[in-house]
Amino acid sequence: MSARLSAIGLLLVLAACGREPEAPPPHVEPTPAPTSSPIFEVLDWTAIPAWPQLDLDPAIQAFERSCNAWSDLDGESNLSDRAWPVGQRAEWQAVCAARGNAAPADYFESHFVPVRVRAGDQATGLLTGYYEPELAVRRRPGGAFTHPIRSRPEDLVSADLGAFSEELAGHRLVGRVDGNRFIPYRDRAAIERADSGAVLAWGQPIDVFFLQIQGSGRLVFDDGETVRAAFAAHNGLPYASIGRELVARGELELHAASKSGIETWLQDNGPQATAELFAVNPRYVFFGLEPLPNPDLGPRGAAGLALTPMGSVAVDPDFLPYGVPVLLSADLPEADGWTGLVVTQDTGGAITGPLRGDLFYGWGEAAERRAGSTRSQASWIVLLPRSVAERLSSPA
Repeated sequence: MSARLSAIGLLLVLAACGREPEAPPPHVEPTPAPTSSPIFEVLDWTAIPAWPQLDLDPAIQAFERSCNAWSDLDGESNLSDRAWPVGQRAEWQAVCAARGNAAPADYFESHFVPVRVRAGDQATGLLTGYYEPELAVRRRPGGAFTHPIRSRPEDLVSADLGAFSEELAGHRLVGRVDGNRFIPYRDRAAIERADSGAVLAWGQPIDVFFLQIQGSGRLVFDDGETVRAAFAAHNGLPYASIGRELVARGELELHAASKSGIETWLQDNGPQATAELFAVNPRYVFFGLEPLPNPDLGPRGAAGLALTPMGSVAVDPDFLPYGVPVLLSADLPEADGWTGLVVTQDTGGAITGPLRGDLFYGWGEAAERRAGSTRSQASWIVLLPRSVAERLSSPA
């Protein structure tokens, strides 16, 4: 192996340890994912019995946002050079231009072909859920509001490895400069000790911790002002589940390792135990404050677009590009046998591999409840422009 290849291999190892996604890690635990080459099966619309009954409004809103983002891009480029072969931007721009005023079902049936996706011998993949929390905050610490929500520190540096090698496109290293060395950034406990990053607001410990897990949220100050805490960066260290830690210690049963169960444990065990438990997760997320002019829009996902409740899904962009409509079928909380059309518009640190998704539920109590209990196997059918589907179905 050449010295260059050895160096690239080392960087890939480092990138895997400190990769910075374009969007925050959702509230899920990392799980192994299949890495086999995808198998595509072109279907007829009649093979999807649930299709005529689906509510397509969330998905069409999400897809139109993706179309708007593609409108001025170079059509000769692939939609993605590192993901599944889903065609050139020009092919997607063409179906976007054909949107018109047709009903969503008629539009998709006229311009897209459903294609079932498998990963090797696996026909389904893990589907979880996430949401945008809403939390009460204060401008100064006091009472129960003791935990800071911090902005991105000035000394946090993110290195795009794709600038050094095309083979490393999509990978980043996060750290800080110490003299003439680039070193990993501080872990959670060290950030708290060093007061890294300006304090934007003060919240209750469990609320701030779960805000970091979800990656964005709505902050409600005691004077009534509501703003969005938008993901700004994280410290590049891996995510670890405090719920899993409490189960491993025998402190909680698996079924009780929810936000409410963890919160009860924290209240029973006090501030010192809280700090020690939080330190189990070395990853720390920083935020920026944004106005909330339209409370009906979700936070920006990794694609840079506002997320749509029940219309946007987070995926691994190494396997599926942003902007692709996907029919998911899974048993969801309060919705056994659910099938829905969503659009790939986000990613997260625990969303890795093909057939791995994280469904955006929106905000509010119902979204929090459903997202926190979503963990199901889902089948995937992608909707592709006809020209793309024809190439997939043609002999090599």
